[in-house]
Amino acid sequence: MRELDLVLVNETDNCTVYSIQFLSEDESEFERFYNKFKDDAEYNPDLMRIVAFINKIATNGAFERYFRPEGRMSDHVVALPVVKSKLRLYCLRLSDKILVLGNGDVKTTRTYDENDTLRGCVLDLQKFERLLKEGTDKGTVRITEKHIETDNIFEL
Repeated sequence: MRELDLVLVNETDNCTVYSIQFLSEDESEFERFYNKFKDDAEYNPDLMRIVAFINKIATNGAFERYFRPEGRMSDHVVALPVVKSKLRLYCLRLSDKILVLGNGDVKTTRTYDENDTLRGCVLDLQKFERLLKEGTDKGTVRITEKHIETDNIFEL
């Protein structure tokens, strides 16, 4: 069982951006993704495009057009960027005003299911979304227009 928490990345009038952080790690999943590629000459341009997208989303809102649908029809897992890129960052788009950043990696296969690292990133977000739903059903998690309110530590 891995424990995780929800951490605030950015909040604007139009969007609140979170990331998940496993308690066994010093960084959030998004920070781990960022730090993996920030000094990589080949992938840094793609990383900077993703960071620019996240800043645009924080400013404007997490509109569907900014994302590539991923995961299953029944979940809210999406990927950045929608433009051609070697990198994929997986996210949970809960609404136009709430985005949860996960992790990602270099996309070398046709689908995320064909890559163990990418599949793991998507599965973590799918499990986290289920935990959010269970928490809202039990009353331990409250999702407002722009925020996820909880004192929970989640167990994946």
